[in-house]
Amino acid sequence: MERLRNQIETAFDRKESLGREEFLPLFRQFLEALDRGEIRAAEPCDAGWKVNEWVKKGILLGFRFGVLQDYSINGSFRYFDKDTYPLKRLRIEDGVRVVPGGTTIRSGAYVAPGVVIMPPAYVNVGAYVDEGTMIDSHALVGSCAQIGRRVHLSAGAQIGGVLEPVGAMPVIIEDDVLVGGNCGVYEGTIVGRRAVLAAGTILTASIPVYDMVKGEVLRAEKGRPLRIPENAVVVPGSRPATGGGPFEGLHLQCAVIVKYRDAQTDRATALEEALR
Repeated sequence: MERLRNQIETAFDRKESLGREEFLPLFRQFLEALDRGEIRAAEPCDAGWKVNEWVKKGILLGFRFGVLQDYSINGSFRYFDKDTYPLKRLRIEDGVRVVPGGTTIRSGAYVAPGVVIMPPAYVNVGAYVDEGTMIDSHALVGSCAQIGRRVHLSAGAQIGGVLEPVGAMPVIIEDDVLVGGNCGVYEGTIVGRRAVLAAGTILTASIPVYDMVKGEVLRAEKGRPLRIPENAVVVPGSRPATGGGPFEGLHLQCAVIVKYRDAQTDRATALEEALR
């Protein structure tokens, strides 16, 4: 992949003078590697996670050099998108269960064997969804988001991406995490292994997380995203607004770690294997 990386880096540096027809053969190789999960926007490393900026650059070049194409099926089912990012062509041999009813997976997203997707759901380009994960109805997996093994994204969960800037960490959901209904995880947040996000929890770079167990406040800092610890059980909360006067009594949103996983939590969050 080093050769592919060098070619994408060169193409990105030349994007102002590079022609579409010159770029497209390289982009096809790049897109196929993304589709197969051979390259990804971010990956585990000894220090935790690292961003592969060159992969994000390749995705952005795909948008730059794509042209709008009519992909309509008929007069009643019409849609238009860049010709560089058609729908992902899954096969029965891929082992992905996609229940009918409005789900879309874009080319350049990796979806591993054993993944189950309930309708309607959307998986955007650059996303990586690992084995045994359940994506429930009305869930979003944003561009470049990284989803681990045996994750459960409940109905209405919104997993933001982060394609730009190219050096920014995308949202990462590690193995065995349960994301409750109508949760939102955005702005490069990392949710550690086996964490549980209760329904309605919102995590962003600007929302503090209060750890009632350890007596700490977790925040994103410059150059370091918000990270939810492994096994944390997180619920939505609020905190008093400062300032007084006409704002007295107002509360701002926060998230609260109320406990860490135990046997009782495991029983309550057990995934239904019969669905897979």
